[in-house]
Amino acid sequence: DRAGSISTLDSLDFARYSDDGNRETDERVAVLEFELRKAKETIQALRANLTQAAENEVPLQERKNYKSSPEIQEPIRPLEKRALNFLVNEFLLKNSYKLTSITFSDENHDQDFELWDDVGLNIPKPPDLLQLYRDFGNHHVTARDVVDVSVGVDDDELEAATPILGNIPVFETTPQSIEQCLLVQKLEDQISVLNSEKWSLMEQIQRLESEVDFLKNENFAVSTVYGVAPHPSLKQVPLTVSEDNGRYLDIKSSENDNKHGNTEEKSLSLSAEVDSRTSKDDTLNSVSRKETEKLSSCAPSTKAAGHFDKPNRKLSPAFHQALLSFCRMSADSRLGSEVSRIADSEKSVMLMLGRCLPHIVPNVLLAKREELIPLILCTACLHPEPKERDQLLHILFNLIKRPDDEQRQMILTGCVAFARHVGPTRVEAELLPQCWEQINHKYPERRLLVAESCGALAPYLPKEIRSSLVLSMLQQMLMEDKADLVREAVIKSLGIIMGYIDDPDKYQQGFELLLLALGDPSERVVSATHQVFLPAYAAWTTELGNLQFHLIPTLLNKIEKLLREGEHGLDEHKLHMYLSALQSLIPSLFALVLQNAPFASKAKLQGEVPQIEVTRFPRPASPLQDVAIIIGSREQLAVLLQLYDYQLEHEGTTGWETLLWVVNQLLPQLIEIVGKINVASTACVHEFSRFFWRLCRTFGKIFTNTKVKPQFQEILRLSEENIDSTAGNGVLTKATVPIYATGVLTCYIQEEDRKLLVGFLEDVMTMLSLSHAPLDSLKASFVELGANPAYHELLLTVLWYGVVHTSALVRCTAARMFELLVKGVHETLVAQRVVPALITLSSDPEISVRIATIPAFGTIMETVTQRELLERVKMQLASFLEDPQYQDQHSLHTEIIKTFGRVGPNADPRFRDEFVIPHLHKLALVNNQQSVDSKRLDIATHLFEAYSALSCCFISEDLMVNHFLPGLKCLRNDMEHLSPEHEV
Repeated sequence: DRAGSISTLDSLDFARYSDDGNRETDERVAVLEFELRKAKETIQALRANLTQAAENEVPLQERKNYKSSPEIQEPIRPLEKRALNFLVNEFLLKNSYKLTSITFSDENHDQDFELWDDVGLNIPKPPDLLQLYRDFGNHHVTARDVVDVSVGVDDDELEAATPILGNIPVFETTPQSIEQCLLVQKLEDQISVLNSEKWSLMEQIQRLESEVDFLKNENFAVSTVYGVAPHPSLKQVPLTVSEDNGRYLDIKSSENDNKHGNTEEKSLSLSAEVDSRTSKDDTLNSVSRKETEKLSSCAPSTKAAGHFDKPNRKLSPAFHQALLSFCRMSADSRLGSEVSRIADSEKSVMLMLGRCLPHIVPNVLLAKREELIPLILCTACLHPEPKERDQLLHILFNLIKRPDDEQRQMILTGCVAFARHVGPTRVEAELLPQCWEQINHKYPERRLLVAESCGALAPYLPKEIRSSLVLSMLQQMLMEDKADLVREAVIKSLGIIMGYIDDPDKYQQGFELLLLALGDPSERVVSATHQVFLPAYAAWTTELGNLQFHLIPTLLNKIEKLLREGEHGLDEHKLHMYLSALQSLIPSLFALVLQNAPFASKAKLQGEVPQIEVTRFPRPASPLQDVAIIIGSREQLAVLLQLYDYQLEHEGTTGWETLLWVVNQLLPQLIEIVGKINVASTACVHEFSRFFWRLCRTFGKIFTNTKVKPQFQEILRLSEENIDSTAGNGVLTKATVPIYATGVLTCYIQEEDRKLLVGFLEDVMTMLSLSHAPLDSLKASFVELGANPAYHELLLTVLWYGVVHTSALVRCTAARMFELLVKGVHETLVAQRVVPALITLSSDPEISVRIATIPAFGTIMETVTQRELLERVKMQLASFLEDPQYQDQHSLHTEIIKTFGRVGPNADPRFRDEFVIPHLHKLALVNNQQSVDSKRLDIATHLFEAYSALSCCFISEDLMVNHFLPGLKCLRNDMEHLSPEHEV
């Protein structure tokens, strides 16, 4: 609304606030005028189109020439061109050719492809191109040579009619009149309609034949099928009764008379006209024998007709007929026609179900539609008509708008039952099209049904279709579908396909799909890949002989390439992807080792083989469940394992090519890869540890002790003569140490295994300490093992070995390792084992050992809640700060300040307020008096970091005024002289 002027009162628009509605009327008139103008423009455009179409109309003579000479192509008309353009554009859009569609639309800028009515006036829209193509083969062009057939006439009548028929002119396409051509077309359409009606009536005749069969020798006839309007009078029912033993009774409906105003007459007057002129060649007998035979399979058997009591009356059949016409029954509707006929054969039942089910399904509640699945499937299996079967299967796949898991399972069960019944040819021709039609459906539940169907139907499809069409469908869905659940189902179906595929040319495509699945962003999809797809693909790879010669080496090469390229930033996600795939292949590799073993031929289960308790495998059974499935049974695996362990223990790997490959090629390459890993990458260390743990547990203890451990020990070279030498021990600082400790030495938990692990860690700690090497590899081992509480006692045993070691370097290392262990250890162990060890080290003769305990004490203050324990730690830290012997210990003060900055924000508030902040103030004050600038700057820098961390905590006003701000002022004084950038 416009704004009124504030300068004059009369400028206010009072009319717009009135109740007369004039303003709304004016606006409505304006809208109508606009719509009228648009309508006139549309009319003008349509007139222009009609004019153009009339101008481009091909002359009749030319059309005659085109018909007489098929090689001459008739030019396309504008209307035909626009219609085809619309269908082509629609096809491009439906099949994801969007760029092509845009280009096509630009080239036909004069046409609106979003509106069919733009094609022309009153033009019905045809089916899409795909449907036209599919229907093309179903069209049978009837021959032009026809034969006249007469129905229900005598010979003399036929003779009388002959000259009349002979006088009917034959219409030909002549240039004289277009109306003649149109008339011919119209008559042909009428013939088609009449033919349809004829077949319907013939079927009704067959049905009526069975119903009146029992009246052959009687004059009484009753029809059970009527199409009578409510309450007509008796005289409105003309009858034609044949004299051929009552075999046929034609009841002419009074419906037409009712329409002409005879419904007002209600009296019971009998005025039926009985026509007895019909000869023995009645309507039924005049039907051609061929057509009768065609319908005989659908018609009810005359044996089904029942026998009814005859009334002891003398009324005429016509009178009975007129009386029965008052019964309110209807057979002229679709449902009435179905109700009135009773099927008495399997084929007729199938036909009836095929006709009725499409009308029943839409009227059943969505939640209960699965109850119709048996009916739909049975009818689709047995129905004789392909089109009806296709419609029923289409109904099955569209039965429920968004089928849930249980409903999809029911539909899939039905599909499998259908496939078993009909065989591969019909599965390919009838079921698969229903799948690919819904491959891009908007509802994920429907796409999920498609993905699951591909797997469920795989065993029942022709093998060429499995490895081509179905594989391509699943590949498309895996690459394009955005729903995690759908891609998960695709992966499971791909796994099933891999179990049935036998075309070696598809191996590489399967490998590419495997990599694509392993790299999927969804955990569900990756999990399904390891659970279903990868084992199935590995089984096929094993059959092809590619497991040890392509699949595993390819994955190893990809890992090596990642490590080479990842010196400045490793892609840990891809490393996890490839390594987890290798881990999932271990059962397949071990199964191959067993199957190719020298004793494999002797391990067949025979009657004389003693019964083995299969629940007691020679090694823990959990990693071997997958192997048992690949081998075939737990019993067979138990036999193979006994022979395998015996062979390894007594004969080694002689004559065992697959195991030799594992020992001489796979293990050395893996150990070499392990040495290239960044030991600081916790995720990488963890992944490789898990891999070696599973490898050793699967291949067994004898294999681990005799083949795996010696190779690691050879690389690590742990011996007494190397303790004091750094030469050749660079490998001790790499990831080989934690992976060997946590992936190999923890596989078995007997006492000797634990002793071996303790001894290894003690040796590594000693050698790293004495050679002044970085402790990262030892720390990584403690972090990985410390995550499992079962190893806490063992690690404390290792550290106590360091606490009492004669070398101060080893004791210093032990003190630093306590810091890593404190966070995961139970408080009881901290009180009983950790704190006593740290107290012992805090009084060590070497100052460096004492200083090394400070981070561990700080971590205890951060993680422990026991008040008594905290007081003991606080007293020890106080002694470091207040004892005069530490007054000039720059390293000690630096370590304390760093520890306060690290643990202060998370420590007990009381400890922070009463101990940490006041002592930081003292240290800052003392640092102002430091004469050595380098030491003063070092302390000031660490104080700056500590104050930055503590400034995020809540600090009381008292503490702020008395300690925090004074400490900051001292720090600012240092920075003003030594580091102006920190002063700001």
